[in-house]
Amino acid sequence: MTENLLCLSCPMGCELSVDYTDKKLQEVRGNRCPRGVEYAEKEIFHPERIVTTTVRVAGAAADLLPVKTSKSVPKELCFRVIEAASACTVSAPVRRGQVLIADILSTGADLVAARTLKKSGRE
Repeated sequence: MTENLLCLSCPMGCELSVDYTDKKLQEVRGNRCPRGVEYAEKEIFHPERIVTTTVRVAGAAADLLPVKTSKSVPKELCFRVIEAASACTVSAPVRRGQVLIADILSTGADLVAARTLKKSGRE
């Protein structure tokens, strides 16, 4: 099989052409550094993503708090992470980087606040 990818492992953004079988890379073309081969292998066989979404927040001027995973999670779990986050409501104050859900879905990644929100006086 052949797949075309845009390598994101460095600022060069090489356009890769990757030949592979079910279990092994055969050839990677277009990479200008060795990281392109590593990126292609991971993207073909074990793709991961950082998940960004929002959670509800109570007691703040804003109703939603932007959140993200502390590290990438398997791509096939991204929508389940978003579903778990949508079931979460946090209370202000919240500080950027605060862990809201530790080890979300047993991925090893924490769901963390991407913004600081102070408690509002509108209660």
